[in-house]
Amino acid sequence: MRLSELAPFKVVAEAIGIITSREKLKQFVAIPLYSNAFYLMLNTALTALFGFFFWMIVARFYTEADVGFSSAIISAICLLTLISLVGLNISLVRFLPHSDKPQELVNSCYTLSGIISLVVAGIFLAGLGFWSPALAFVTKNAIFAAAFIVFTILWTLSSLVNFTFIARRRAGFVLSKGIIFSVLRLPLPVLFVLFFRTFGIVASWGIAVAVALAVSIFMFLPRVQHSYKPVPTLKLSLLKDMWRYSGGNYLANLFMACPAFILPLMVVNILSAEQNAYFYIGWMIAALLFAIPLAVSQSLFAEGSHFEDKLKENVTKSLKFTYLLLVPAVIVLILVGKWVLLAFGQSYSLNALHLLWVLSLSSLPLAISYIYTGILQVSGRIKELVAIWGLIVLGALLGSYLIMPVTGIIGIGYAWGGAQTVVAIYILARRLSI
Repeated sequence: MRLSELAPFKVVAEAIGIITSREKLKQFVAIPLYSNAFYLMLNTALTALFGFFFWMIVARFYTEADVGFSSAIISAICLLTLISLVGLNISLVRFLPHSDKPQELVNSCYTLSGIISLVVAGIFLAGLGFWSPALAFVTKNAIFAAAFIVFTILWTLSSLVNFTFIARRRAGFVLSKGIIFSVLRLPLPVLFVLFFRTFGIVASWGIAVAVALAVSIFMFLPRVQHSYKPVPTLKLSLLKDMWRYSGGNYLANLFMACPAFILPLMVVNILSAEQNAYFYIGWMIAALLFAIPLAVSQSLFAEGSHFEDKLKENVTKSLKFTYLLLVPAVIVLILVGKWVLLAFGQSYSLNALHLLWVLSLSSLPLAISYIYTGILQVSGRIKELVAIWGLIVLGALLGSYLIMPVTGIIGIGYAWGGAQTVVAIYILARRLSI
């Protein structure tokens, strides 16, 4: 099958047929590819929805500078987590279903990434005056610096737990964990505002991460991985077989995720903390759309790891499912984006609306890249995967760096959307087979 052979009208007709038939809809939901993708999307949607409330609360009680600094710090933690995972999250999805020692494999991945995150966070803080001078104040407070390291380790482990659930095709627990995290963080900024500024926002986020992780490890994981116990383990023999696969995916995942983490740091240093607040909220809303193809891609990867012989069939289903949800969502968000941003304050609507429109449209070509990512991960074509996402990141970050000083944050939307469009055209023009 070739990606370009899907007829749009046929896809739409089949989608309408599913929606209008109760029996077909029940069959549709019962398919693990769709159900797990749905749980991942719902987790992202609810996390984002509660995230809106979280940032709205923060925006009401804290200054725009506090919002800008805290969002940049949280982005830095997420970037360090991505580095610390060293591709083990993807390898868990690929190798855990067929592992002879699954518990030791899981604990070895957790232990190794935890150690790496400790080292990476320490290095980041030591050179913070160089990496991001605007955030150098973090190192001047010992409690803030220690919390930064702890939150980085916890978020790394939290990410690995999610991928363990995905590997076992039990994405419903990702949703449960996300709800605990999302609900818990809402009241904390109000409690901390009397005593802290930027640290209060970051601490609210980090405490919620810690509680959700603890519940997942001690309550959810034993139901997914039989008799699981969180014991520090480092069986390098188990990791050796998956290291080559992990290494390539590690680089690809760095490329995939780093724009969301690096761009806030660029904005806060090139423009201002206030402009980063506007950018961060606009990107956060648009990320709801990005989550649709990402969730389908992850579900496709999990299904392909279990049943490689059905990859061709599942790719077709994935593309249909993605655009069935994505196209209406893009239209709705463009129409109501102004009012969504107004919930954060009039300044957010004035400064982030055009960026939100451009980012929303960019999700359409992004979907092609994400679905193709699932194909490449299952088939082991990691070099091509790295090349594709390397091109996207190079275009997005370099373009943003050059355009942003002239156009402001809207330039990021142009650079990001342009890079996604070029790569999507390349994928379709090449007509690459599965």
